[in-house]
Amino acid sequence: MTEYTATTSNASNKITAEAEDENAEITILVGETEIENGASATWEEGENTVTITVTNGTATKTYTVTVAKS
Repeated sequence: MTEYTATTSNASNKITAEAEDENAEITILVGETEIENGASATWEEGENTVTITVTNGTATKTYTVTVAKS
């Protein structure tokens, strides 16, 4: 499964992704804004799309998280 949902408030705004292989590269986008791994995101009211792309050599896997802020 590569699609997930979550809820948040501004009190919980850090995004951290960890790959099993320490050589993998991780890219995190909130909407179209790139966020440094472990940094804080700014959530808009309603649904926010977080895209996490993990690249290891020639293999790439993308995860999508829909984060709802009310």
